Amino acid sequence: MQDAQNPRTALLRDRNFTWLMSGGVISTLGDQFTQITLPWLVLKLTGDAVALGMAVALMGIPRAILILFGGALVDRHSPKRILMLTKHVNTVLLAVLAVLVYTGQAHLPVVLALALGLSLASAFSIPAGTSMLPHAVAPQHLQAANGMMMGLRQITMLAGPLLAGLLFALAGDGSDGPQHMRGLALAFGFDCISFALSAWTLAKVQPRPFAPAARQPVFKSVADGLAAVWRDTMMRTCFIYWGLCACVIGGVMQVALPLLASSRLHGASALGLLMGAHGAGALLGMAASGVAGKRRAGNLGMTLLLIDGIAGVLLMPLGLITASWQGMLINVAIGVLGGFVQVAVFTWIQQRVPRELLGRTMSLFMFIFMGLAPLAAVAAGWIASRVTLATLFGGSGLFLVGAALLAWLFTPMRALRAAPAGTMV
Repeated sequence: MQDAQNPRTALLRDRNFTWLMSGGVISTLGDQFTQITLPWLVLKLTGDAVALGMAVALMGIPRAILILFGGALVDRHSPKRILMLTKHVNTVLLAVLAVLVYTGQAHLPVVLALALGLSLASAFSIPAGTSMLPHAVAPQHLQAANGMMMGLRQITMLAGPLLAGLLFALAGDGSDGPQHMRGLALAFGFDCISFALSAWTLAKVQPRPFAPAARQPVFKSVADGLAAVWRDTMMRTCFIYWGLCACVIGGVMQVALPLLASSRLHGASALGLLMGAHGAGALLGMAASGVAGKRRAGNLGMTLLLIDGIAGVLLMPLGLITASWQGMLINVAIGVLGGFVQVAVFTWIQQRVPRELLGRTMSLFMFIFMGLAPLAAVAAGWIASRVTLATLFGGSGLFLVGAALLAWLFTPMRALRAAPAGTMV
């Protein structure tokens, strides 16, 4: 009875969850090192912004394209099996990269090829990782489990860049020549070890019995997953709504925040403060989601739409600020709201979707943010060259408020409620 009233206590006693959580934290911390180090390595090797763009594209585009197929394979072969395989692949790729950098043999074509390999692996690890939790913990503990996992992941995303920067300062980042890249090699080595350790912890997880999806061609499997989401009126409505919000808000923020920091604040340091404030706010929101449990403003749908409307109002004045602290306050508030929503949405999808469709559904959800938002950033950049920052932020905030209001008035989202597992219709 105590565990039922205290899901966090029950989770910490659950060996499956503790192994999965510890491995996830270790792996995510290592990922932060590579996400910073790889673009920096390309820049130090070439001094060319075009080459840097190629590296970023190789890390993002294949992942966005193949993530839907990754979800289909997860449903066929189980999340644990796919996740374990990707961890072994990443361990090998990062070991090769670390050795090449340490010995001074890292050249651009090889680095780009390894970056492509890491991107391809992530196209399968992301749907596997996001599908793993419902297979490892009891359904009634998903909300608390998501809150704890995402909160710890957010901590690593804050700590990782700081630790990587310290490593570069102590061991060299290549600024003084290719012979001083030991810090970069050690960063890749750290990520390599993190994948090996997280593979070991994943091996300790004993998931619930897995019922694989019917064997069929991968393209048909992907099409069946898309069709299942489309047939579910509530799921279809939510995904379309979240896709529009991701395109407008995600695309704008990737472009407008750097422009704001560059033109009105104090350059890269101000951008770091703004992003850090958003990350800290998201951490607080994830923690609040775990504490709040199932308490809502009405039902889940009304809560999500209300939060989106408030976030839109907060976004509007961001283009008018004149000091970093003002932007930090706004970004903390937006981050809190976003963190709360993220936990609630992940939990709702995991509970609603049958396990045999979970990989494909989560891969579609992640595609919305990893595939559409970067493409929308291109359009946002074009718009930003023709309007003021105040107009860009104000218009984006107004769009979010309007989208939330229209969704409440004209779609079934206002009736969205938490549902028992496997109720997708």
